[in-house]
Amino acid sequence: QVQLVQSGGGLVQAGGSLRLSCAASRSIFNANSMAWYRQSPGKQRDLVAIITSGGTTNYAEFVKGRFIISRDIAKNTVYLQLNSLKPEDTAVYYCYAEFPERYWGQGTQVTVSS
Repeated sequence: QVQLVQSGGGLVQAGGSLRLSCAASRSIFNANSMAWYRQSPGKQRDLVAIITSGGTTNYAEFVKGRFIISRDIAKNTVYLQLNSLKPEDTAVYYCYAEFPERYWGQGTQVTVSS
């Protein structure tokens, strides 16, 4: 069993920035991929950004150029830097890891005020 513990998030004004962290209880070196998803009330959970075992990153169109996913393998931690935030970015953000077993973090609320 792998624990993914998220931190960061909170309330920010539009145009501001936040950083989310996701610390894994085991090495992420061999993780197939790690990702961030988000979910707004009444909506499905959407992929925001993903980083593969080789370090390749991909982003949803709605965050390209604004969000950055990164990892620190030595710290077993994945980050999501959220820049130029918009009110529509308001959601609960979830960390995800595939080893290939799949795990989710507990979720972190991000609220962007206009």
